[in-house]
Amino acid sequence: MKIVCIGRNYVAHARELGNEVPADPVIFIKPETALLKTGHPFSIPPFSNEVHYECELVLRVSKKAQAITKEAAAGYIDALTAGLDFTARDLQQQLKEKGLPWEKAKGFDGSAVVGNWMPADQFKNKKDIHFCLYKNKAIVQQASTSQLIFDFDTLLAHISQYFTLEPGDLVFTGTPAGVGPVEPGDVLEGFVEDDSAFELSIQ
Repeated sequence: MKIVCIGRNYVAHARELGNEVPADPVIFIKPETALLKTGHPFSIPPFSNEVHYECELVLRVSKKAQAITKEAAAGYIDALTAGLDFTARDLQQQLKEKGLPWEKAKGFDGSAVVGNWMPADQFKNKKDIHFCLYKNKAIVQQASTSQLIFDFDTLLAHISQYFTLEPGDLVFTGTPAGVGPVEPGDVLEGFVEDDSAFELSIQ
């Protein structure tokens, strides 16, 4: 199982970090070991003093997808949920300044959180799915898939031109504006529409 992530897929988020709005999907991969076990708290790693939450919708691949078309893409996803792409922002910035890859800042153990799966077919209009994140019961991120630069079908078709997607693979589709740091004692809760997808304690 692999975790394929999309960066800068909301205009406001790209701009809040001072990045250009991409002309093509920005792809990076987290290893399977990045997946936080269900029910476990998130522990801030000792190598970072600035870990940020990034809430986003996550897709689950249902069958092998290799060089598929955008028109066929919807048939390769069986479920979705909200998740978290934790980022060691200070480490990422250091690596970027040196022109180095920044997987260490994105793919560390426990950096990928996945909520409760919801059948994809329950969402009749996947181009307008609302999701949000609360930090200590105050809303910090909210968006709709209508704001995506690259929609689900475009992402799956694009990814599959480079990496064969297999059943059980996860696709993190990008985070909206509002990312920020976490501290021990924080509680994060993510929603898809009105349904709570996950609740996570930080330690």
